[in-house]
Amino acid sequence: MSALPATATAAGGVRKRRSVMGTRRWVAAVFLLPALVLLGALVVYPIAFSVYRSLFDASGNGFVGLGNYGAMFSDDAIRTALKNNVIWVVVAPAVSTALGLIFAVLTERVRWGTAFKLVVFMPMAISMLAAGIIFRLVYDQDPQRGVADAVWVGVHDTFAEPAPFPGATPRPNADLRPSGGGSFTTRSAVRARGGASAANLPLVAVRQDDVRDAERAAVARPRPGKITGTVWLDFTRGGGGRPNVIDGNEKALAGLTVQAVKGGQVVASATTAADGTYALPADQADGARLRLPAANFAAPYNGVDWLGPALVTPAIIGSYVWMWAGFAMVLIAAGLAAVPRELLEAARVDGAGEWQVFRRITVPLLAPVLVVVLVTLMINVLKIFDLVYIIAPGSSLRSANVLALQLFQSSFGTDVNEGLGSAIAVFLLLLVLPVMYVNLRRIQKERRR
Repeated sequence: MSALPATATAAGGVRKRRSVMGTRRWVAAVFLLPALVLLGALVVYPIAFSVYRSLFDASGNGFVGLGNYGAMFSDDAIRTALKNNVIWVVVAPAVSTALGLIFAVLTERVRWGTAFKLVVFMPMAISMLAAGIIFRLVYDQDPQRGVADAVWVGVHDTFAEPAPFPGATPRPNADLRPSGGGSFTTRSAVRARGGASAANLPLVAVRQDDVRDAERAAVARPRPGKITGTVWLDFTRGGGGRPNVIDGNEKALAGLTVQAVKGGQVVASATTAADGTYALPADQADGARLRLPAANFAAPYNGVDWLGPALVTPAIIGSYVWMWAGFAMVLIAAGLAAVPRELLEAARVDGAGEWQVFRRITVPLLAPVLVVVLVTLMINVLKIFDLVYIIAPGSSLRSANVLALQLFQSSFGTDVNEGLGSAIAVFLLLLVLPVMYVNLRRIQKERRR
């Protein structure tokens, strides 16, 4: 029995068919009207006004057509921002997604995987402002405050011995003179008279922390066949000391390298003992000048200038990855939970290694989820603003510039030009549209399945 095209009423008339929603169209329109009004006020109107405003000059009265767009591509700051945006779009989503995939796969094999996921995802609960302040401190160049440089300096000093007395210099009027590159050399040559000689080398400007536990300086005793001497801090606290003379309370400088140099070549070398004394073979050092190489006085290694012009963008991207790798991990882990375990076990039974299972089965099956994560993060980084504005210091802000930050500076900075700012906003919208289009096409394909 075929369905009737209309429903009969009690009076024998025909009642109008209802829509799929089960109600009349005007009722649906009434319910949708508030949402449409908000959409128009918050999305459509701002976009239309930005396009309109971008066609006028800074005052808003002079029509310049596409002049603001031409100025945008001729401005060095905006070109730098565009280049940095390209770096952000290519690097940040890819690294975040790759780390999320690795974390999601590895945490499936450990019992404490849930706790690990919680720790990795926790930065998502922190605002961009707070994360920016955190990483501004993390990247501080002072190793006493910056965690990154503290670790870097620790690793560096493990493999490279730091200078024993950075910043030390010879006492004025002493025999030592600067000889280039931070080293100091005696003006006069040492002589081995009667088989023994002494050559004392007084220094000043030594930090108190470097000699706090040092022994008292000792007068070097003559030794047959040796040229001896003492290197010490020629300074007596409270005054009363004699220049170029080892007084009773003056500190020894241990661990210094003393070289004997002839014709620009090092013929002998020695290291000062705990009491500051050293000894050089007289047959080699006789007639040579004594040199204290620059390695004795080099400034301590202070790490890497993470927020300098060269590294500021990669450093900020690192902070972004710290925040968003957990987001990628959670989404990928949800997709991984839906992967049929039978396929993975079958591949292992057939002799596939873990890398082959991961590359040929896990990743292809997770491809839709990986695309979702990548597209979401690409849209997110195109409008990145907070981290760059907070982390980058004033000296490197121009090197770390991005389009969203340039939009803010052009519209509300010291040199206000809302026409140029609107042009940047429209351009940024145009950059986001292709990514949104790809995302919509993906959603449509998913619905057809």
